[in-house]
Amino acid sequence: MAKGGYSVAQLAKLAQVTERTLRYYDQIGLLVPARDSNGYRVYGEADVRQLQRILLLRSCDVPLSAIAEALADPHLDIARMLQDHLADLRRQREHLAQVISATEKTIGGLERFAEMSDNEKFEQLKRDSVVRFEEEYGEEARQLYGDEVIDASNERMLGMSQLAWDAKEELEQRIKDELVRAMATDDPTSPASRMVAGMHAQWIKVHWGEDAYTPEAHVALAEGYLADPRFIAYYDGACGEGATEFLRDIIKANVG
Repeated sequence: MAKGGYSVAQLAKLAQVTERTLRYYDQIGLLVPARDSNGYRVYGEADVRQLQRILLLRSCDVPLSAIAEALADPHLDIARMLQDHLADLRRQREHLAQVISATEKTIGGLERFAEMSDNEKFEQLKRDSVVRFEEEYGEEARQLYGDEVIDASNERMLGMSQLAWDAKEELEQRIKDELVRAMATDDPTSPASRMVAGMHAQWIKVHWGEDAYTPEAHVALAEGYLADPRFIAYYDGACGEGATEFLRDIIKANVG
């Protein structure tokens, strides 16, 4: 080491980093050297060892914020830290592989979709809708209502005509639009609220079938909405905070 320590330029050359990097590390408190009488930075042996640790961790892509936190720990175990970091990188790699695979499938699906006829596209749309439902809600729905009810609902969706499907989608949107108006009344028994209750009952019958619908099951379904963050996000996100709870109140006040 140079007598009295290294200057910024000397240490930058020795460590093969830029002077700007060393100044930045000083600025964020990661590597703060002493100053000579003229105010110039002077790096001692401890600073050199600290820089070695920093560069070692940076070579493994450890974020500077994590490095700063780690180096502040007097009991730092770099080997253990890197083992944890490696485990995290492997999790990221697994997730990235899944995302890549999903993206590849999506691209392939788009290419196939572009080659389909309008009728084939519509049939694919229905299949995708049923698959999404099963992935997101299938397990809970089957536990609540049984396989027979859910299988019948899926078959009903797959058998819909384009006209019936479009009507279902329009009804779903109208429920949300009317729910906003009903919320403005702040009365679950108002005419606007009663309209929402009737439309929501019709929406359930479209999915479950006329014979499977009962007021009790309708109310139970609405109660279940409040226990599921996904439904709360769906209705509150579309209609405003508290929409899911108000919809439940509407259904309880008007159904049956």
